[in-house]
Amino acid sequence: MARRRPLPYALARRLAGGPALRHLARFGWNPVRAPGGRGEMSEIDGMGTERATCLLAPNPSMMTLDGTNTWILGEPGARDVVVVDPGPKDRVHLRRVVDTVAARDGRVASIVLTHRHPDHSGGAKEFASMTGAPVRAVDPEHRLGDEGLTDGDVLTAGGLEARVLAVPGHTDDSVALWLPADRAVLTGDTVLGSGTPVLDGSLGDYLRTLDRLRALAADEDVATLLPGHGYRLDDPLTTLDGYIRHRRERLAQVEAALAAGARTAREVVERVYADVDRKLWPVAEWSVQAQLDYLAERG
Repeated sequence: MARRRPLPYALARRLAGGPALRHLARFGWNPVRAPGGRGEMSEIDGMGTERATCLLAPNPSMMTLDGTNTWILGEPGARDVVVVDPGPKDRVHLRRVVDTVAARDGRVASIVLTHRHPDHSGGAKEFASMTGAPVRAVDPEHRLGDEGLTDGDVLTAGGLEARVLAVPGHTDDSVALWLPADRAVLTGDTVLGSGTPVLDGSLGDYLRTLDRLRALAADEDVATLLPGHGYRLDDPLTTLDGYIRHRRERLAQVEAALAAGARTAREVVERVYADVDRKLWPVAEWSVQAQLDYLAERG
């Protein structure tokens, strides 16, 4: 199996805001809308549900959209809260999260990471030192304290209940959090408020994750998806159906390119993305390689 190179974040930063962005939807990133359509629009900073409030980190880029969404979870009126994805190592943002919790006479009982990427986890250690709270994560290298995260865990704080769902695909350590009382799912980077994520994990895992989230949305009448970047999504079934359809369509394009003689990710990109700005081809190769790996695994 071919080994994918690390995603070139320097390239992503150079492209942020550039004219090449109009082509990004061709391989799954659309700065305008998600594949299933967005729910009701609202300002990102301060959006949420009765038990979840978003604080937007000031790290916008092509890969992070408007920035990383840090989530404060807590029961109305309760003192203890859970902070999900403190974001990058940005002391101004971290201090703002601390001050927001303090303004509600709250206390950070625990810090949870949806996955290891630094735009979500980079500030976790400093935030832990500011609050005295442990950091829970799937990846042991990102934990501070004795507890990790496992599928089926139930996080509690001040009466809050958040259920941990293993959702590998974007990364192998990705988790989502299901808030039954709000009928809301925090998706991390598994589902974004705009477009679809680049995969740093297995496409097979990701497709299974999408099926799992789609089943949860149908079975539990999920009302809202709260992503790690971008706007809340108030039509989960339409969004997830769009994600699944999008991935299947992209896979069919790759299979057609292989049937026409392409053998490497670069050759597939040259056929499928011939009309796309070449500056974006390294990111397209990353996406295509995940699909080639998946096809090789299927035999």
